[in-house]
Amino acid sequence: MKKSIHPKYNETATVSCACGNTFQVGSTDNEIRVELCSNCHPFYTGKAKFIDTAGRVDKFKKKMEKVSATAAVRKGKKAKKESKAKKAKEEAK
Repeated sequence: MKKSIHPKYNETATVSCACGNTFQVGSTDNEIRVELCSNCHPFYTGKAKFIDTAGRVDKFKKKMEKVSATAAVRKGKKAKKESKAKKAKEEAK
């Protein structure tokens, strides 16, 4: 490593969260301020809420239903190949 080009590493940098929690980490900064930490983040605390804003999940499900409905009506090589395979299965029975 080249000398005098690397920042000084602090073994005990203080991390302060907006919720009031503080803890020590290693960093090149003396003090780090964050908005969320493991004590207040909803994912880690178990208070996570999944909000379906503007019906996005329902909109996605409707879109996927349309896609699966039109999949049977597809045109092209793949559709022909699938129909041939389906016919072969039916004839084998």
